[in-house]
Amino acid sequence: MAHYAFINSNNIVTQVIVGKDEDDLVDGITSWEAYYGDKMGQTCLRTSYNTVGGVHSGGGTPFRGNYAGIGFKYHEDLDAFIPPQPFNSWILNEECYCYEAPVEYPEDGEKYVWNENQKAWELAAGA
Repeated sequence: MAHYAFINSNNIVTQVIVGKDEDDLVDGITSWEAYYGDKMGQTCLRTSYNTVGGVHSGGGTPFRGNYAGIGFKYHEDLDAFIPPQPFNSWILNEECYCYEAPVEYPEDGEKYVWNENQKAWELAAGA
């Protein structure tokens, strides 16, 4: 069993499905990405359920940065699925294929929320 992501013309993931393993070729099909892509009329790329933040959960080789999710963007230069940017000020970290705040999260044991207007962490209400 393998997982496949469909991306639109803006490289945004619109759907993720479970499909055939790459090695399970039948009836002259040489690429499941091409086969599923032709069926759906969108680009189809394999994604790894076991890859998050550039790390494979089973210790294997990470594949395409993150397991694709609807709304993720496929970054061609990195060959990776990137989650949506949570705030305009957050910066893409190309090592973990994720967005990070421009200011480090405080390490004082308190709970904080990001204030985009102030570009700062604020103590969470009720914390």
